[in-house]
Amino acid sequence: MAWDEGMSGVVVLPGGLLVRGRSRRTPVLVAPDWGLYLRGRRPSPTAWPHRWVRWPDFALPLDATDARDALVEARRRAASERVEIGCGHGLGRTGTALAALAILDGLNSDAAVAWVRDAYHPRAIDTPWQRAWLRRFARR
Repeated sequence: MAWDEGMSGVVVLPGGLLVRGRSRRTPVLVAPDWGLYLRGRRPSPTAWPHRWVRWPDFALPLDATDARDALVEARRRAASERVEIGCGHGLGRTGTALAALAILDGLNSDAAVAWVRDAYHPRAIDTPWQRAWLRRFARR
């Protein structure tokens, strides 16, 4: 089942897949089939399957290999499931992860940052080191 394109936080990735970005503080009106949560500590339990990447607020993933693997899994699952990506406020880490998905779809890192700020939120991606991480992500 796919997301409704008009739903809050739902973006169409450059490759055409739908993914929802969400602040973990925002109430869930429509549950995802699977979630990827980017937190410094383990997220609260959910009624749906999910994966946790240790990624502290305003920082970078503590394990870049695990983060890449989780993002590849999220993209793969988005082909047939409602996938959401979330962090505390839904901007910095979530925006960085959405930009990484755009890179997996073929955009370079600068284009991915511009895309996520246009398609998702103008303040997505909080820090210069998150942009630097995306440049490294694009080179792998």
